Amino acid sequence: MSGFVRGNFAFMGKVALLAIVTAILALLTEHAFVQKEYAIGSFLLFAILALNFTYLTKFSIPLKFFVPGILFFIAFVIAPIIFTLSMSTYHYQTGNILGKVEATEQVVTLGAEPDANGTTFDINVGETPSGDFAILVSDIANNKFFISTKDARTEVPASSVTLDENGVATAAPGFTLISAETLSKSDDYSRIHYKYQDKFYIGIEGQNVGAVFQQSLTYDKAAGVIKNVVTGDTYKDNGRGNWAKVGAPDEMLTPGWRAPIWFENYTKLVSDEKVRTPLIKVFIWTVVFAGMSVLTTFALGLLLAMALNRKIRGRRIYRSILILPYAMPSVMSILIWAGMFDTEFGAINNLLHTHIAWFTDANFARGAVLLVNLWLGFPYFYLICSGSLQAIPTELQEAAAIDGANPRQIFRKITLPLLLQILSPLLIASFAFNFNNFNLIYLLTGGGPRETLDGQIAGATDILISYTYQIAFGNNTQDFGLASAISVLIFVLVASISLYGLKKSKVMETFG
Repeated sequence: MSGFVRGNFAFMGKVALLAIVTAILALLTEHAFVQKEYAIGSFLLFAILALNFTYLTKFSIPLKFFVPGILFFIAFVIAPIIFTLSMSTYHYQTGNILGKVEATEQVVTLGAEPDANGTTFDINVGETPSGDFAILVSDIANNKFFISTKDARTEVPASSVTLDENGVATAAPGFTLISAETLSKSDDYSRIHYKYQDKFYIGIEGQNVGAVFQQSLTYDKAAGVIKNVVTGDTYKDNGRGNWAKVGAPDEMLTPGWRAPIWFENYTKLVSDEKVRTPLIKVFIWTVVFAGMSVLTTFALGLLLAMALNRKIRGRRIYRSILILPYAMPSVMSILIWAGMFDTEFGAINNLLHTHIAWFTDANFARGAVLLVNLWLGFPYFYLICSGSLQAIPTELQEAAAIDGANPRQIFRKITLPLLLQILSPLLIASFAFNFNNFNLIYLLTGGGPRETLDGQIAGATDILISYTYQIAFGNNTQDFGLASAISVLIFVLVASISLYGLKKSKVMETFG
């Protein structure tokens, strides 16, 4: 009986929890489809079906453990990779952020010019009996009044309007004034083009001021072109996300939209000298930085591990002190080091009695980056080297010593080869981590020094990931498409290096 109760309660709890999760996901799915985020909505719908099928049936017991992980893997690993790959094939940068429909609407909206006389009117905002926004316009100079909506203009006799002390109409038949408090809750009324005459309309410049504009740009949906009714110019889709002037393709209307350009971002990495030259320099420094970081941290960690592998007085205290840099949050450590390297007030210059501009000279900045990374990284290698040294059979070293090998030969011929065989996967992982060590570069040097006045994007200490960040977010022209292409390149490089290293270390064969 107790087992029956326990089973029923467990089942009811599972159903209740599944119902709550399903309800939350269903709500998110609805919002995603309403916002026209069809990819997100489809994934959430798939998650609902997968979870309910897995936990309400006995199709597969192992699947009950794997489904949450699989869903998170798709959402936070596979989906970003697919999105990055997709965006790398688009002309997607500042000025080309929107979709084509939204961009065209903004181009047409912005394609308006004040009339030649700069005509303005006093207005009051209200609504018609049908509930449409309307403005009551007062042409005080000519003692004329009219009500204007988006589609119509209705003249109002001067005798039928109510005027304030300034002679501005505040009430008229067929017009209901909207209070300023109500208008402050929404600006929908200010986006409307109110009818004036012919090709002119009244746009709201302030809550009580309207100006006359001429709509110079119109969109011909049937022909798929934008026309300037004033100059007669025609603008066509140039296939790169902009309306370009026919006969003068360099003259384009803004804003543009995201448009597929396929592999142009990738070819630009090779063919465009402005992109290729800094990219090569950054790539070389990235490899040097990652390689030197692994080499120095491993060497220092191994040296300390071997020193403390012997029985010495206070060994536990020394070990505790050595892991302190690893125990502290890296962000805090990097910021502290950044302050220590300050030219005017930094502790390092004060201790050395120097005046070195650490972050304005390329060589000193690179040295500072490697030094700080050594401080952050050596405790990790100290810990794993200490464990690995314990795993090496002492019989091998004793046998070598009996055969006449000195300590240096024992280390070079026995200890180091065995350590490298054990630690190869970790060394490769450390190289890959430092290849993308964004936090250190961003917080310590910001990728600099760089000549920003010369339009230089890549700094002396920028690695590929921080250079990509500068292209995407740190420049006046944010080129997300090019940044995505470089991100794909980084992924391919790190994956290739990791696979090669794992193959050479035969780790995969061990697990196979």
